[in-house]
Amino acid sequence: MGKNLPHHHQHQSKGNNSYTKFIFVLFFCLLGLACIVDLFWASSSSFSSSYLRFASNWVSQKPRIFVSQQQQHNVDDKIGKKKRFLSATFADLPAPDLAWEQMPSAPVPRLDGSAIQINNLFYVLSGYGTLDHVHSHVDVFNFTDNTWCAKFDTPKDMANSHLGVASDGRYIYVVSGQYGPQCRAPTSRTYVLDTQTREWQSLPPLPAPRYAPATQLWKGRLHVMGGSKENRHTPGLEHWSIAVKDGKALEKEWRTEIPIPRGGPHRASVAINDRLFVIGGQEGDFMAKPGSPIFKCSRRREVAYGDVYMLDAEMKKWEVLPPLPKPNSHIECSWVVVNNSIIITGGTTEKHPETKRMILVGEVFQFHLDSLTWSVIGKLPYRVKTTLAGFWDGYLYFTSGQRDRGPDNPQPKKVIGEMWRTKLNI
Repeated sequence: MGKNLPHHHQHQSKGNNSYTKFIFVLFFCLLGLACIVDLFWASSSSFSSSYLRFASNWVSQKPRIFVSQQQQHNVDDKIGKKKRFLSATFADLPAPDLAWEQMPSAPVPRLDGSAIQINNLFYVLSGYGTLDHVHSHVDVFNFTDNTWCAKFDTPKDMANSHLGVASDGRYIYVVSGQYGPQCRAPTSRTYVLDTQTREWQSLPPLPAPRYAPATQLWKGRLHVMGGSKENRHTPGLEHWSIAVKDGKALEKEWRTEIPIPRGGPHRASVAINDRLFVIGGQEGDFMAKPGSPIFKCSRRREVAYGDVYMLDAEMKKWEVLPPLPKPNSHIECSWVVVNNSIIITGGTTEKHPETKRMILVGEVFQFHLDSLTWSVIGKLPYRVKTTLAGFWDGYLYFTSGQRDRGPDNPQPKKVIGEMWRTKLNI
């Protein structure tokens, strides 16, 4: 038995050595395999994504993560910063409240209509009822007894919205504009209305169709400036004029004048004190969707601006004046002249920089013609664009347009026919 012990220990030692070698070989094999897998993992995005898909099938719910109180505070702070954004009403300007009184609504709601006041009568023309329906008539409001007193049709071929309009106190000149609903192209047709006989006559067509051009009578000539070109989006810089008198054109063709410094539609144009002013506006507008049989409106980039220009008496040079308190568009018939100043009601301003939504204007602006400066003199009952404004017996009136969604939401919603007035003390 004593002789067998050394022999037994010898075999046990050999077995231990073989086992140790096996463990080392196995370890280095596994290590090598891990390196190869790691190499493929780092170099293969498809493997990685496959792995993630595979792994997601195995995890039925999100793993629980335990976070310290300080870590949770840091996470909450980061989330709070992400949630913070510019208020929807950030563009509203401080302004005093005005005492508004609601008057009889227009017979129909209107968006992008036009208006001319002649003494106590307020002529409201055409416009959209909805995107699929446009008006082809004139409604008349009598400021003396505050009633809508008349209605008559416009010419069959006259534009239905985005007109250029001006008046000499009897005749209303209607230039170009969009013919039909949705986003159809503009026309070059021009008409004149004798408000005493309510008869329409045609005038020489504009050299090219325009959409919502700035239009005004000045120095015996009908001036048409800017607007959008035939595609509704490209700003036009052209400026044309034609001599008119008593509702008739004294020339057979329009004359080319000095171009306006900045093109585009939806701006106010005012002639007063032997000066011609063009105020606000925008570049770009909705366009017809390519291939649409109904010319369905499709949103495009729009840039509202507050530029103000004045043409000198010789019609040779545009002078740049102080801009509006904020960019403002859709104000072509939203103005009146009161006590040597221009009053503008509502409009649209720059889109919200984060949501990219349209923002309506709810302020009343005053441009002082003696100092050529602006002030904000009040608030409208709500934000609204394409208002049609008039002034009578100390009262500022406005009707129609598209109003906001509520006090905290300046985006456009309902097309209205409401009429309001407030006593102005300026």
